[in-house]
Amino acid sequence: MPGSVLGTEVRRVEDPELLRGEATYVDNLPIPDVAHVAFVRSPLAHAEITSIDKTEAEQADGVLAVYTAADLDLPPVRQLMVVNSDCVRTPLAADRVRFVGDAVAAVVAETRAAAADAAELVDVDYEPLPVVADPEEALADDAPLQFPELGSNIAAGERDEAGAEVLADADVVVRARIENQRVAVVPLEGNAIAVEPGGGYLGGDYDLTIHVSTQGPHLLWQVAAKQLGVAAERVHLVTPHVGGAFGGKFGMSAEHQVVIAAAGRLGRPVKWVETRSENMQSMPQSRAQVQYAELGLKSDGTITGLHCNVLGDCGAYAGFGGGFALGPTRVMSQGVYRIPKISFGGIAALTNTTPTGAFRGAGRPEAAAMLERIIDVAAAELGTDPVELRRKNFLQPEQFPYRTLVGAQYDSGDYDLPLREALRVADYDELRKEQQRRIEAGETTLLGVGVSTYVEITGGGGGGEFAEVEVSDDGRATIRVGTSGHGQGHPTSFSMLASNALGIPLERIDFVQSDTAQVPRGGGTGGSRSLQVGGSAVREAGELLVAKAKELAATKLEAAVEDIEVTGEGGLGVLGVPNAKVDWAELAAYAAENGTRLAADTDFTPGGATFPFGAHVSVVEVDTETGMVTPRRHVAVDDCGRVLNPLLVRGQQHGGAVQGISQALWEHFTYDEDGNPSTGTLADYLVPSAVEVPTLEVSNTETESPLNPLGAKGIGESATIGSTPAVQNAVVDAVKHLGVRHIDMPLTPQRTWQAIRAAQAGTPVDPWRDPPAAFAALPVRDSGPDPHADEAAV
Repeated sequence: MPGSVLGTEVRRVEDPELLRGEATYVDNLPIPDVAHVAFVRSPLAHAEITSIDKTEAEQADGVLAVYTAADLDLPPVRQLMVVNSDCVRTPLAADRVRFVGDAVAAVVAETRAAAADAAELVDVDYEPLPVVADPEEALADDAPLQFPELGSNIAAGERDEAGAEVLADADVVVRARIENQRVAVVPLEGNAIAVEPGGGYLGGDYDLTIHVSTQGPHLLWQVAAKQLGVAAERVHLVTPHVGGAFGGKFGMSAEHQVVIAAAGRLGRPVKWVETRSENMQSMPQSRAQVQYAELGLKSDGTITGLHCNVLGDCGAYAGFGGGFALGPTRVMSQGVYRIPKISFGGIAALTNTTPTGAFRGAGRPEAAAMLERIIDVAAAELGTDPVELRRKNFLQPEQFPYRTLVGAQYDSGDYDLPLREALRVADYDELRKEQQRRIEAGETTLLGVGVSTYVEITGGGGGGEFAEVEVSDDGRATIRVGTSGHGQGHPTSFSMLASNALGIPLERIDFVQSDTAQVPRGGGTGGSRSLQVGGSAVREAGELLVAKAKELAATKLEAAVEDIEVTGEGGLGVLGVPNAKVDWAELAAYAAENGTRLAADTDFTPGGATFPFGAHVSVVEVDTETGMVTPRRHVAVDDCGRVLNPLLVRGQQHGGAVQGISQALWEHFTYDEDGNPSTGTLADYLVPSAVEVPTLEVSNTETESPLNPLGAKGIGESATIGSTPAVQNAVVDAVKHLGVRHIDMPLTPQRTWQAIRAAQAGTPVDPWRDPPAAFAALPVRDSGPDPHADEAAV
């Protein structure tokens, strides 16, 4: 066979369809006679529903039905993960609304316009209730309770038995209260679902056909079947192209449940496509943490301990994103460093805001941002270069595999490797010289250089993945996978794996995903799992298919199985006998004649989660007269294990870095004291265009994982994790000589200017504030034994 295609730059095979406008999304599917849904949403953040009058709406032109919670009697919304099962949310609010945008009723009409008009006619009477929109205020003794039966606004919380005593042997302790602000997901395509009774326009013997924009088709399929009370085989779920997801489209939403129920009640197709304003109000938001970090060090910079308390904002109904404070943020709180003692407390708090969920990184960016920021605070306190402080405390390559104090099992790592490369590419020493030159010259546009080093977890959760590879009698191969790509390049990367195994060119390989009639099971796409788990499944299925093909070819060619080889000419042959060969099309036909398919499938389970890592260097300019921050360069060196297709990896790095930079400088979803969104439109919520994005200089090191046959680690979220703290550190670095110690994200001109002016006036803002008393009252976590209790101090 010719040389392997793996590791080479291969253009995306899926792009021509997208570029020609031939792609199908939920909203442009050719569904005949489809009705449309519009939701009536609460204008108040917290209120009792005293009455709902839908009479006028029901009589409006084109209206087919108006539903309330009482009409549908649906089961509670099933979140992807549950922070507190007592915080029940019904798909339509029955007695109380808990955030602006909470769905109260649904109007179904012949047209989208008729549904929207009739929604305005539904008369809902509310009795306003006290509101708490800030998670710190939600912990106060007199805060209005979201679920009075809980007795507090703490949906969940626990702490390590040790507290600040983990810092007792430190010479220096640095402290900072760090805000990791709430952000909106803002995918290009919002939520969208269309439901058809029976087989719909695709045909087939089904009770219901669902077309939905989602990251996890098989999960939603199973939940929908359970809601309907039918076997999953009676439901056909298909996901067409998805216009972005980033964690916001996993699981069944409240609106999904209502649309499915409406189609069943009416016996006709029903569709809902989220408007942008709905998306900003109701798609789960994310990050939303307040972190209280304390780091202990010896005078020489050796870390002695970390004490942190992290408050996660659940929003309404115990949105599972608030639970990241207790889960992935804690699990990744040790980062890339030797930290001999860690004490961690976490609270998931309820507020009258949009429920929180996953967004690119899901708890891991928050951990890296906290740790990398407090490391820079420590470097400034000690008068040490932040690069050298990091290097002094890195875990070393010979320590892997390594189990952290907070329970992560790192597979492989060399944390100085990408840092060296990032510093080389950035020309770090020259940047420092230019920074000092501007300071000494008294210039008002200063240079900031920020560094971050990170490790993150990908492919976690313990689940495997399904894949099948089949060759048909026209010689084409078809891959079927349980992952569900939405722009990452799955058709390309998985086809490369199949091509490598079978010797069939990429243009003769078809890719099938996200269709429950063709793919029996799957874990979907999230947590950067697709290549390392789904790709490994494709590789394994390809190997199984080759083994099966060799047996068939040996019979047909009357040769020993061990003498059969895959040739570079689109088939199999006998080793050393050039004329004894059979192409894939012939072999598939031969298999059919013998009552079998030339196909193989597998369920691949990895040996565990993998831990990608990397280093980012951000270069910014700060105008001290206006506070304006301009990003100039961003260098990212991310290590995702073995790189299958450098082109796809670069695309993930670019997209991830832009989202991370955007959080650092621009994005922030805010609410006023009454719980009204202050940034609920794209006129107020800032997302960057290509004009604002700095030059991105991305590359990779490759430290393979031993936990899957590809040696791969995830890359989809890495650059988001590494970029944000690098940018924040860069901005503070530019003005730290003025006395600025910390600025919270987003680093807006106003915040930056105020920090500069306060420092110049001799009253720099203290970055520390004691955490709420509620942390001290948390139940103690059973952490188990110290995994390094028997190790000598390094």
